[in-house]
Amino acid sequence: MTPTTTPGTTSAAPRPVWADVTAVVLDVGETLVDESRLWLRAAQEVGVTPLTLMAVLGALTERGEPHHHVWEAVGVEPPTTPSEILPEDLYPDALPALGALRAAGYVVAVAGNQPARAEQQLREAGVEVDMIATSARWGVAKPSPAFFARVVTDLGLTPADVLYVGDRLDNDVLPARALGMRTAFVRRGPWGHVQARRPDAALADVRVGSLRELAARMLGVG
Repeated sequence: MTPTTTPGTTSAAPRPVWADVTAVVLDVGETLVDESRLWLRAAQEVGVTPLTLMAVLGALTERGEPHHHVWEAVGVEPPTTPSEILPEDLYPDALPALGALRAAGYVVAVAGNQPARAEQQLREAGVEVDMIATSARWGVAKPSPAFFARVVTDLGLTPADVLYVGDRLDNDVLPARALGMRTAFVRRGPWGHVQARRPDAALADVRVGSLRELAARMLGVG
């Protein structure tokens, strides 16, 4: 495919080889959604200071341990209130980037490790894409190869047709790459900043600091 540039933009560079895909599929947490409010609410619910919770979460991230171990580490039961994604939780560049990619002719989808209710919450937050899928509805979660296989199956594409975008190497970039997808690593959120220092970060086809930067580079515009 040959996506077009957004009207009114000035061409700054030819599109890179990794952008020559049919579909762009994005993770949810810390890719589209800033989870700061959700973690703050969780800290308040379990009676732990936000600083303590985030410091322990950072240590677990550095060690490569699952984030749900944080509750045991701080000595409390996990929160029971269901999480809810609100419009204000979206990163400011999320909707503009999604819109620009769709306008350029890409199939755009969202697929991540989330409860099934997150699909409707994302739609209500203004996320307009060709597909939204969650691990809960599919019954398989990242980093399982079956999750990424389901992505391409539901889109009716081959792995080489897809660029998967995420903030984690372990859950996003490496398993998507192993299946044959192109990959984009977004350096934001706890995992993105910690894992950006790892040698495996170089395995991503592209490394960016925001979705705005990703869209600009894919469309070859300034």
